[in-house]
Amino acid sequence: MRSPRRCSRNACPRQAVATLTYVYNESTAVVGPLAAFAEPHTYDLCEQHARSLTAPRGWDVVRHEGEFEPPPPTTDDLVALAEAVREAARPVAPRPPQDDQDPRHPQNPPTGRRGHLRVIPPNH
Repeated sequence: MRSPRRCSRNACPRQAVATLTYVYNESTAVVGPLAAFAEPHTYDLCEQHARSLTAPRGWDVVRHEGEFEPPPPTTDDLVALAEAVREAARPVAPRPPQDDQDPRHPQNPPTGRRGHLRVIPPNH
């Protein structure tokens, strides 16, 4: 599952709820609700930084009026979580040890891959 987008301000650990876009030809900074996708040349901001943003002298700030709300989880996030839970709950059939291997230390340990998730066996 994707982690929530974080505020673009340095050292700010809060979740982003707004997107800042600069319109250079109009000398305007626009602070609106969080964009559906992170785009180049835009900045995600937490509520505190979205409300306290100031623009350079001579620039205007257009700010969303109302509450900034964190985005709901997407269906992609929920599907990835459900698949990960199903994969973890699936029983693993034991393999019979081969004659030339020590069963406690297989040379090629099994790995699994499902979608964008991957199971990595512990190192022995």
